[in-house]
Amino acid sequence: MNAPIDVTGVELHTQRLTLRPWRQSDLQDFFEYASVEGVGQMAGWLPHRDTTESQKILDSFITHKRTFALDYQGKAIGSLGIEKYTEEHYPALMDLRCRVLGFVLSKEYWGRGLMPEAVREVIRWLFEEIGLDAILCAHFDWNTQSARVQQKCGFRPFAEGTYETRYGTKEKDIINILYREDWEAVHR
Repeated sequence: MNAPIDVTGVELHTQRLTLRPWRQSDLQDFFEYASVEGVGQMAGWLPHRDTTESQKILDSFITHKRTFALDYQGKAIGSLGIEKYTEEHYPALMDLRCRVLGFVLSKEYWGRGLMPEAVREVIRWLFEEIGLDAILCAHFDWNTQSARVQQKCGFRPFAEGTYETRYGTKEKDIINILYREDWEAVHR
């Protein structure tokens, strides 16, 4: 089942990043990376055309209180959302407290290991402080970068499906899972 999530007032730290709630002052940073060709398509959305589009999504991040900004040296360079999943699609998870992660990183910062660093810290927070039993994370079958991040963080194959993007294409997606007991076995 989808466990309740609220990132209000939560600030997580890694070696190089601060994961924190989004704020209105992040608009320019958000638009800067979200408007770049190739970034949003990895997650199923097109580049933002203007700051008005970015503002609507930023407002949603702030209102729904389930998406972290990835702050690197005082600049928002990505997002990591803790989203709901369609419970009917995964009856095996009905008795478990779960959520699904989604993430995007500015193209300028790809290849530096920042996203696995962020994902690992959010996983720790979700298991240790929120008490989740499992975390889902998906990627399009062609998105080898997201696949690699998920592998590095301990996720294992769980299911396959079809995802309809916000721009109308249908993409094969791979759904991965990380159970708390598997994570704990590695982190004891």
